[in-house]
Amino acid sequence: MPQFFDADKLKAEFHHDNSVLGALRTVIAELRKGGEQDAATRMDALLDLLDNDTELRQLVGERFHEWFVEQNLYSAIVSLGIFSRRGFLNEFMTRLYDKMNPPPLDLTNAKDALTLLFSQRSDNDWLETISSVQWLKLHLLLCQDLDVEIKQRSINHFKEQCLYAIEMLAIWVAAEELEPELMRIDKRLVDNDSAFIVLQRELQPFVQNMYQRFNDPEVEPYNPDHIWVMLDQCRELVQRLRRRGAGAAGSSISVAHLLERLEQTLERIEELLTILTDPDPLSEQTRCLSLWQKLVLATTEKNSLKSLVRNSIGMLSRSITQNKSDHGEHYVARDKSAFWALFGSAAGAGVLIALMALNKIYIEDLGFDKGFYTLLVSLNYGVGFMIVHMLHFTIASKQPAMTAANFAAEVERGENGRAVHKKLASLLIEVNRSQWAAVWGNVITAIIIASLIASFSLWYWQTQLIQPSTVNHLLNDITPIGGMAIFYASIAGVWLFCSGIIAGYFDNRADYLELRTRIRYHPLLRDWMKESWRENLGDYVHTHYGSLAGNFFFGVLLGITPYIGYLLDLPLDIRHVAFSAANLGYATFSSTMGIFEFFVYLLFVLIIGFFNLWVSFALALIVALRARGTRISRFSALMRSIWDQTKENPLRVFFPVGVAQQVIKSEQDNSEQTPSGS
Repeated sequence: MPQFFDADKLKAEFHHDNSVLGALRTVIAELRKGGEQDAATRMDALLDLLDNDTELRQLVGERFHEWFVEQNLYSAIVSLGIFSRRGFLNEFMTRLYDKMNPPPLDLTNAKDALTLLFSQRSDNDWLETISSVQWLKLHLLLCQDLDVEIKQRSINHFKEQCLYAIEMLAIWVAAEELEPELMRIDKRLVDNDSAFIVLQRELQPFVQNMYQRFNDPEVEPYNPDHIWVMLDQCRELVQRLRRRGAGAAGSSISVAHLLERLEQTLERIEELLTILTDPDPLSEQTRCLSLWQKLVLATTEKNSLKSLVRNSIGMLSRSITQNKSDHGEHYVARDKSAFWALFGSAAGAGVLIALMALNKIYIEDLGFDKGFYTLLVSLNYGVGFMIVHMLHFTIASKQPAMTAANFAAEVERGENGRAVHKKLASLLIEVNRSQWAAVWGNVITAIIIASLIASFSLWYWQTQLIQPSTVNHLLNDITPIGGMAIFYASIAGVWLFCSGIIAGYFDNRADYLELRTRIRYHPLLRDWMKESWRENLGDYVHTHYGSLAGNFFFGVLLGITPYIGYLLDLPLDIRHVAFSAANLGYATFSSTMGIFEFFVYLLFVLIIGFFNLWVSFALALIVALRARGTRISRFSALMRSIWDQTKENPLRVFFPVGVAQQVIKSEQDNSEQTPSGS
């Protein structure tokens, strides 16, 4: 095995009176050089060196443990890997400031010592390649020739620090019951002592008993069985608070931070309790080293802003996608009645979209400056989409974010076995069919209404509704390559995804604010609106808060995209399937377009719809899966199942013919089983 470590150099560094930390930094720097590929190999080389060099092993073990008993372990145990009690915003600002102006280090504090030892961003990557077996072997080698007194001092120091930590962590858990956010989510916390309080009461005599046993080993150990019961109840309570936060009660980043900290604190208490009550010395050492690994890995992310944001918004993301999943079920057409209902709802939206498209064309002809034009177009889109929603119509492109969350919920329920993949494939086909039902509803009606308006103009005013130059511009806009329609449709797909996130956020926000109750008892509204009206208004705003906000902001995003491109001198624009269909209708009856040319441009419109829908759906699905902590592990099996079901009945991808066939087959089977002449 290659020799990465110089034994003489290590002996010289560990012999020096005040250089233990410096010697440890030398060892870690050598391990770090191996990176992800060779760090484990270098660790094996260090283990071989210590195993074969008795003098070095004795020196390192003695000096390390002398340094260890002087360290304050408490702060590392109670903070590393556990969210700060300062809250998300304060913690974010503290980390940001510490990055710009690092605080001084107290080298007698294990937390600061670990920060000094593992200070580089890459440390997390190579540390994960070193196995628990290697850490255990290193620990056993450093203890092999250790003086009994030094070893016992080290053990006692570690256990005392763990006891102090577990006592403080239990007090923190009990104090969390008084957090207003938790009492808002579950009002029962106010009435009775929760599992958090009882856990702290149970741990107090356990800690006292452990301290007594340090002085008198003959003292009978405390039975921790009821502590384990209370830990289970605490975890169940946290999960209940999570579910309520992700549902009717609503969540926020501060709530996510609080619940994550609670869960991490309970997990740390469990780890410490397991170490302190484990009767097997080897098992106890293994658990200690497992805790050590967690502390070291947490050190590498201690000042990471990215890690803080990613972990803090995990539950908030789940809340948002949960809201969309609940609504997503309404956007999946599973039978013909649902299919035609969705088509009809989309057809209604097509009427308004044709009018919005005409309004946009005339806004362009008014000759306003870019800024005011962008404002008018954004309002045209945003207010129009809100009216579409208020009339209970459906815009095809609003579906993907909802249906993706619904699909992710199915993935989360389990993905093992062929039957599950068949179910997911069937759901994906239903999602595709539902989206295209809405697309055809929007497209057909938008084209028909636009054509009627253009025809009426030609008949009544004896003039074309749109000038030839505008017709050429509209037709060029829907050309996939020449007009960059595919690229612009993909941008619109991204905005569709963002609008879904916005809608989910505001849905969650309505629950969090208890918007229904606020409106019902608003002091200004009470003066001029009777209670039944306030109640109905509160119910409507609360229920549709997210959808209205998502529709409005989606319109704004569509409207400002060309202006952003103008400011940055970049080719940025959007193409939306329903507006492109309306523009095709206006252009068709404002020109001498032939039937073949019309169907070519109609194909171009459907291509725009494809990119609108599937870019949005793919992004929404990725976020929904990550928020739920799941993934499609066997993508090839899912695609194979989709292909099998498509081959079996291709029309089912676009129309629910399978349901009708099943009904016919069922009736035929029943008639065959019925005796003749009965």
